[in-house]
Amino acid sequence: MVDFADTEVEAEFRAEVEQFIEQHAPDAGAMGAMFGGGAGAGEARKAFERWRDALVERGWIAPHWPSEYGGAGLTVKEQFILNEQLAESGTGNVGGLGVMMLGPTLIIHGTEEQKQEHLTGILQGKVNWCQGWSEPSAGSDLASLQTRATRDGDEFVINGQKIWTSGAQNADMMYMLARTDPDAPKHRGITFFLLNMKAPGVSVRPLVQMTGTSGFSEVFFEDVRVPAANIIGEENRGWYVGATLMDYERSGIGSAVGTRRRVETMLKMAKDLSDDESMLPRNGELRLMFADRFIDAEIAMLFSYRIVTLQARGLVPNYEASVSKLYSSEMGQRIAALNIKLFGLYGMLMDRERPEAQRGGAASGYVGAVSATIAGGTSEIQRNVIATRGLGLPRG
Repeated sequence: MVDFADTEVEAEFRAEVEQFIEQHAPDAGAMGAMFGGGAGAGEARKAFERWRDALVERGWIAPHWPSEYGGAGLTVKEQFILNEQLAESGTGNVGGLGVMMLGPTLIIHGTEEQKQEHLTGILQGKVNWCQGWSEPSAGSDLASLQTRATRDGDEFVINGQKIWTSGAQNADMMYMLARTDPDAPKHRGITFFLLNMKAPGVSVRPLVQMTGTSGFSEVFFEDVRVPAANIIGEENRGWYVGATLMDYERSGIGSAVGTRRRVETMLKMAKDLSDDESMLPRNGELRLMFADRFIDAEIAMLFSYRIVTLQARGLVPNYEASVSKLYSSEMGQRIAALNIKLFGLYGMLMDRERPEAQRGGAASGYVGAVSATIAGGTSEIQRNVIATRGLGLPRG
């Protein structure tokens, strides 16, 4: 049974969040100017920083952290409401990997010294973090990683390579997994490290994607020295530490709301264009596709409500989260396909010098959507989880 209704207390909290957003959130134009660069970017960044500071002061930058560490200590349903309202406003949560993933891991597995050293900087956004997980031969089968860390006194010497590292070219620090016992079974003998990206021997090479941008990088380690004090948890048990490293709020409500907003924006843009600029007046199929995409977005919302209902009852969504991820990522590709069809032949242009190519970001969005069913666990992996854990089918 899915719980859609707010209790009286939850309704009061939702109103509190709405009021907070109205008072403190930068408008959509400021957010776009900051991320798009150009004129007004400086003032937009100041507005963004004020917004972040307001979230930090309220504890809402890290709603799932305990209050003693600067978080809000919200219940599962309160986290859901906060994320839903932030997504509705177009601001979203601005915490990043440090807040959503590393912080909870430090709180559970870190020493008091490590918490004192890193948690404040994570909350205030003073340190950019990246995640050193995937390797050329260890993607979905991450436990096959081969990056080696060898002890040398009070330090470890790291050699190897990571790939598909999001934002590595802009990161100050990396949390990573490396193999410290090559003779142990593959899920053992792995250790969780914090690594300074400016350390000697670290080199970063951005990867140019099909979109022409570089959101990912390769990272190479050549005799990189990391203090043993930078281990999180126990040596050789990093796999189990890494398993903790997930967003406590797994419903994906922000993504579901964002999808609905995206479809609404596309439809408004299609109506505002002239008949010569949009295929909508001349292609009846597009109207049906818009109807399908709105239905898709509502289904994604239902999956989110299902997951948060389980969490609120103290259960851990497993295959349910895989169902939501699989559906949402494939839905993103369907939305990108509609967007590119909306502009006819112009929709296929990616020449950034031509204004026609900027309509809705159709071409770059379509090409970029390819990664949606790979990142965060491929669709094949998700289907395996659904089959074995959800449907009880035998492993092939």
